Amino acid sequence: MDLVSLLKSTFGFSGFRENQEAVCHAVAGGRDALLVMPTGAGKSICYQLPALARGGPALVVSPLIALMDDQATRLASHGLRAACIHSGLSREAARQACREYLDGTLQFLFIAPERLRVPGFPEMLARRTPALIAVDEAHCISGWGHDFRPDYRTLGEWLPLLRPAPIIALTATATPRVQQDIVTQLRLVEPALFVHGFRRENLALEIVEMSKPQRNDFIGKYLKAAETRPAIVYAPSRKAAEEMAEIFNGQFPAAAYHAGLSPAVRERVQRGFQAGEVQVVVATIAFGMGIDKADVRTVMHAALPGSVEAYYQEVGRAGRDGHRSRAILLHSFADRKMHESFFDRDYPAVEELARVGRALTEEFQEPEDVWAKLKMDPAMFGRAMDKLAAQGVAAFDVQGRVRGLLRKQDADQWRAEYQTQREHRRVQLGDMVAFAETAQCRMSALVRHFGDKPGSPCGHCDFCSPETAEAVPFVESGPDEARQLRRILRELQASGSRSAGRLQTESGVEGERRVFDMLLDGLARAGLVNLTVESWKSPEGREVTFRKVALTHEGRNWTEAEPLTVFLRANEESASRGAAVRRQKPQSSNAAPGRGNGAHVKLTPAQAELDSRLRAWRKAEAATAGKPAFFVLTDATLQNVVLAGPRSLAALGSVHGIGPAKVDHYGPAIVAICRGDAG
Repeated sequence: MDLVSLLKSTFGFSGFRENQEAVCHAVAGGRDALLVMPTGAGKSICYQLPALARGGPALVVSPLIALMDDQATRLASHGLRAACIHSGLSREAARQACREYLDGTLQFLFIAPERLRVPGFPEMLARRTPALIAVDEAHCISGWGHDFRPDYRTLGEWLPLLRPAPIIALTATATPRVQQDIVTQLRLVEPALFVHGFRRENLALEIVEMSKPQRNDFIGKYLKAAETRPAIVYAPSRKAAEEMAEIFNGQFPAAAYHAGLSPAVRERVQRGFQAGEVQVVVATIAFGMGIDKADVRTVMHAALPGSVEAYYQEVGRAGRDGHRSRAILLHSFADRKMHESFFDRDYPAVEELARVGRALTEEFQEPEDVWAKLKMDPAMFGRAMDKLAAQGVAAFDVQGRVRGLLRKQDADQWRAEYQTQREHRRVQLGDMVAFAETAQCRMSALVRHFGDKPGSPCGHCDFCSPETAEAVPFVESGPDEARQLRRILRELQASGSRSAGRLQTESGVEGERRVFDMLLDGLARAGLVNLTVESWKSPEGREVTFRKVALTHEGRNWTEAEPLTVFLRANEESASRGAAVRRQKPQSSNAAPGRGNGAHVKLTPAQAELDSRLRAWRKAEAATAGKPAFFVLTDATLQNVVLAGPRSLAALGSVHGIGPAKVDHYGPAIVAICRGDAG
């Protein structure tokens, strides 16, 4: 069947989005496939269209009731027959869905993974071979992922019953290790792998170190501006979500969302957010998966996420309509300590798991009887059972009863696997901390984590474009700071790379270490130094991390005669006022030509055209060099050039912010543009 014609006649789309067509052809042709594609890029079509082309029905495994209901409703709006089976339905409704699946009435059947624990349910499904099987949010199957669900782990056991149907696994976030685990656990046969587009061009990322007491005030002030909403604020706990929502609700329509609320309340909040009645949702990680709201302008993290994978999936809910959106992460050292306490809570010691395992029998028991006998906290018992189930040495039935599957010969194996998984979770947290502290383009660092090509700097994160950052203002270095920055560069040119602590001592830069780190961050942002995190083992065996500072090619060739344009983040006291300060910049229309201060000025039509051409040239130059746009010309310097309109190299050299090196490197091109000789 012509897939393009089917796409148009069924869904009303005139053509495929980028990367969809190859996936659809592979799955429609009967191949297993793994698709990793960003939120909002059109993953659903990649199983829906092949299912229709193959004649249906399609069986779709999905982890959330809201996600299933939303997908089924959307399919029904296109005249397609879809049904769901999950715990939110009556028994009769579930039976009716089963009957329609078996008699071929349905084109799509959505099921929750825990339904496969119902005796006889997998065998019922096997009475009719589906046209294809789609496993949505497939990262949930991997113990190496950030959102592991034990019920997903059983999928590989019953999928062979439904062969020869092709299987497509879909997710928006999976590292190479998780991708391989998905393929292994689902037993995909020679799958076609489609890993696309971790990069989000319309998303500006900002990361701000900020103490906890300041965060609520900062978030409230930032989101007060209408253009920052709709917004999602991710809170570190249920209590924090409720407290923040109550505070914000006096300023704009806000509501809390977390797993501890009743299903009716969660549904009301979700519907209100979709309809625009709720403009800000303050949520735990329970909110977001499957939320199809295209116009979210801001995603704010009120604390450090637990992993880069979780962070990527959450910020991906902003700007799905393609318009510019912003994601702001607030963090401090206290957040890392918080996650370490979560780790100790959520990943019990292996001996605790072994104690639970020994108390289980081959027959199903009520969990209350087991934890009472062990004198164990019920919540701790539940977490231990989840981990034992993930290792395949314990199981739940549909009534929630528990049993043991542990054989003595397997004891060493599951212990080793669990210890490996614990260590991997620690590494995930370490990766998140390293990302938050990275001194490079935020988007490039993010996509590199997933094994994607980082490409050129994004041009609009707070590292690439500090002058446009909104969370906390950046300012150009003053005379005192410039002297310290030059001293650092001279020391590195004379003696080479070294640790940040040693560099501070040997360069003679006095003051607090956090101020020195701010200077280093500014030099990295200007492309003059590279900052890396390295480690060494202490005599006691403890791993000690430190920042290493090394000159870039530009830093090695920097001379005292050149102007030093370095943007430094405002101090913490300014952070809570950051958004207000930036939006209340004085507007000036009489800045002296060639001496602009970065304030917006009213341009003539000819100057506006020159400004547009210079910005296009700057963007191309920055992409060629693999550097942020401000490395070529800052916004303030570009504005000075526009106002001065230099038509010779001598005139260009007199423009504020243009030094001899800029004239030598970029002068002919800039002058040609100002004369109108170049596009």
